[in-house]
Amino acid sequence: MQANVYAQEALGNSEKRLAGKSLDELFTPKAEITKLLDRLTPYGSVSSNQICIRSSNLPISLHLNLYDHGITALFVPEARRSEVEQHAKRHEMAEAVARIALEMAHEVKNPLAALRGASQWLSEQELSTSNKEAVVQILTGVDRIRDRIDSFLQVGPHASVQMTMTNIHSLIQSVICHQENIHVNRSFDPSLPDTLLHAARFTQALENLWQNAVEAADSKIEWQTRMAPLVHLPGHDGQVMEISITNDGAMIPLELRDRLFEPYVTGKQRGSGLGLALVERVMLEHGGRVSVESGKGRTTMTLHLPIRVELIRTEEIKTEQIKTEKDAEYREDKTA
Repeated sequence: MQANVYAQEALGNSEKRLAGKSLDELFTPKAEITKLLDRLTPYGSVSSNQICIRSSNLPISLHLNLYDHGITALFVPEARRSEVEQHAKRHEMAEAVARIALEMAHEVKNPLAALRGASQWLSEQELSTSNKEAVVQILTGVDRIRDRIDSFLQVGPHASVQMTMTNIHSLIQSVICHQENIHVNRSFDPSLPDTLLHAARFTQALENLWQNAVEAADSKIEWQTRMAPLVHLPGHDGQVMEISITNDGAMIPLELRDRLFEPYVTGKQRGSGLGLALVERVMLEHGGRVSVESGKGRTTMTLHLPIRVELIRTEEIKTEQIKTEKDAEYREDKTA
């Protein structure tokens, strides 16, 4: 059994003492644990909020996942349940927005393209001055609508998200640009490994975080990266990295904080309200999450990203399997 430091503290046992213990020795009631295990399927997830830690009687939510190498258990104390539920709610919102965006792409962009083509053709004809001005206004309006749709579609689904091994620090460096009167501090953990990312999409998310920080900061912005050993992401049983950007600007109003990652929610006069919705969508695509903490003179946006190298390992296994199969075919041919 493996348990992080937080789990060992909550369960009141070291990792060595936890070895060999069954789930119903750690959590109660036993009947609820049995029901969870009965419902668990390979690569599936089950959960219950009717569980307590046996040693302390602390109420928790228990989430179980079944993988090839065994079961992973994530438990969340009652005090943090609202935070977990908030992330789940935001992910549901992101999925709903994605569906709307996809429908909009089919229903609006095609007729809009036809309208622009017709307007462009008209602009090239012999027309009176007043008619030409009217056609120019139509073209301008159509282009404005198209730009708005393209912006909204950035928070929509991206079916072909091709992941590659990427260094997160190189992406952060690529979005940082000089800003007058703003000091930028970088506190990077050099031990962070490369991870599977869609570099272009993730760069978009980092650009939006950077732009928000620049617009909000008084004089300082800090980027920080580190390992997050106490953080567990649903569906991922490996390591997690933490990426944060902090500015020293005004506090985000409380009435906006819970809805900050929804489309068209913004505290800026000229903001579209889509920047942070895009960040939420990108993190959802990567199996991670984004959160915000804001107080007087300090606002931090934090990304928790799963560290993944499974694709490379899978490709290596497939290559080895193909090689083995070809060797077997070759031996059969020689024997024949």
